[in-house]
Amino acid sequence: MILPILADAAYAGTGHIRFADLGLHPDVFTLGFFTLRWYSLAYIAGIVVGWWYLLKLLAQPGAPMARRHADDLVFYATLGIILGGRIGYVLFYAPEMLSSPLRILRLWDGGMSFHGGVIGTSLGIIWFARKHKLNWLRIHDYVACVVPFGLFFGRLANFVNGELWGKPSDVPWAIVFERTVPTGFVEPARHPSQLYEAGLEGICLFLLLWFFFWRTKARYQPGKLVGLFLLGYGVARFIVEFFREPDAQFAGTFFANTIHMGQVLCIPMVLAGAFLIATAPGRRQRIEPTAGLESVA
Repeated sequence: MILPILADAAYAGTGHIRFADLGLHPDVFTLGFFTLRWYSLAYIAGIVVGWWYLLKLLAQPGAPMARRHADDLVFYATLGIILGGRIGYVLFYAPEMLSSPLRILRLWDGGMSFHGGVIGTSLGIIWFARKHKLNWLRIHDYVACVVPFGLFFGRLANFVNGELWGKPSDVPWAIVFERTVPTGFVEPARHPSQLYEAGLEGICLFLLLWFFFWRTKARYQPGKLVGLFLLGYGVARFIVEFFREPDAQFAGTFFANTIHMGQVLCIPMVLAGAFLIATAPGRRQRIEPTAGLESVA
């Protein structure tokens, strides 16, 4: 009884918000044996809103595919996200699961890796493009413009779940999350790093890609938009990792004390993004329409 009283007094003295007081819960509702979770809803919202925005992009001159291709693409991309995200998590963050293959199928055990999801989605797009004889790099450009929706909703779901919190901090907006330290210790206020990522990887990255798609001719330089996405996400994630608590399984290791695994995985993204942006002007070509609109020189 004494520790909770002391903890309440400490929180009152700092004025920090307690996560428990926000009234948030991982589950949206439960109906019998079925439970809808905010994380699942974030995936659905990201795919649906992304599909809607993709159709808007495809309606512009010189699109790399027709609207009829969009539904098929969503299937391949979704499959890539799920398989790549899960396999990436196992390989990058929890290789011990390889000794118990059934654990890999339990998606709620551990989570998903965004970097793995990127690889999986890219492979899905390449497969889709080869099947329909389309330009895979230009399709990547268009898909890159819609990914920030999923990132935004996903990071908000992380916040609602009270997971992937930041490092201890005394900033006025720090939040006291639950179960971040062993039982019996006073929970410190922490950076709401999930919201930092929602803002940088979601809103800011979307606005960057929106500007280059709608206000420049970047979409006529294959690889430029996806390059901007890779560079923008890589830099944003690398920065946020300085405020984010390292994954528990890396405690006391190089990936916690020197550089986080998330930062290591961002380095090739930044380099690949910079390369695609730098070489995009050389791939400038006459863009012939797929859906009947005028060609663009």
